[in-house]
Amino acid sequence: MPPRSMWKGAISFGLVTIPVSVFPATEEKSLKFNQLHDEDMGRIRYKRVCSIDGEEVDYEHIVKGYETEKDRYVVITDEDLDAVPVESSRAIDITQFVELDEIDPILFKKSYYLVPEETGAKAYALLRKALSEENKVGIAKVSFRDKEHLAALRFKDDVFVLETMYWPDEIRAAEFDTLDAEEKVRANEVDMAKALIQNLTEPWKPDAYKDEYREALMDIVERKAAGQPIEAPAAAAPARVVDLMDALKASVEAAKKKTPSSSGGARRSSAKKSAAKKTTAAKKAQPARRKAAAG
Repeated sequence: MPPRSMWKGAISFGLVTIPVSVFPATEEKSLKFNQLHDEDMGRIRYKRVCSIDGEEVDYEHIVKGYETEKDRYVVITDEDLDAVPVESSRAIDITQFVELDEIDPILFKKSYYLVPEETGAKAYALLRKALSEENKVGIAKVSFRDKEHLAALRFKDDVFVLETMYWPDEIRAAEFDTLDAEEKVRANEVDMAKALIQNLTEPWKPDAYKDEYREALMDIVERKAAGQPIEAPAAAAPARVVDLMDALKASVEAAKKKTPSSSGGARRSSAKKSAAKKTTAAKKAQPARRKAAAG
């Protein structure tokens, strides 16, 4: 069953308008833990308590406030938010088109699917075909969840994906002392690093990756629930400080052994040897079994 739409509006470019519904494109699958009282396993609850009178406050009496100075607030209501004069409140207005690789990935925040309403299906298909053939993404602004977002619109297969982005002034400058250190990199070190990159380069296959930490943690949860003991793995040995060139050479050699062709061949060769050993052992065992049966 598809998730509920979280927002309805329209994509617009030029004089073309496409009514759409917005759906989250991702879901967090990390294990979620509750805080418990260690003596009786009771859930820890949090109360909304007023800092002035110490009384617990019901949701109906909680309002939004913006602190203008120490302990002085301006209360903002839902009506105030609806009155914000921005055109992006119900429209995803594409203002320009750019190449995807022009956008620094650090700007991307969260992904949403844009699904057309029936009346906008043809215009949606038209934009999909044109964007795909031009290999461009649209840049727009959209407001939902009490905030205006900069966004990029692209197609993933047949569906429009809206990528909300951080505003440029939300990206922190990378100002770290060690980045300015004067280090001389030798040409042979660069060549070796390039060789390592080449040996580890292959087509992107996201399905080859999985959250092994989540799986291992779930295994521990299941074993503890079954009353089985849990043993911590041995601590890893501290890393040795090695020469950069030696480390690069060793990495290149290790990468060569891990290539799909070589590892697949090794597995097939190993399997053949194992099968041959089993066949030989079985042939040797046949006379002995016949003698035992005759006896």
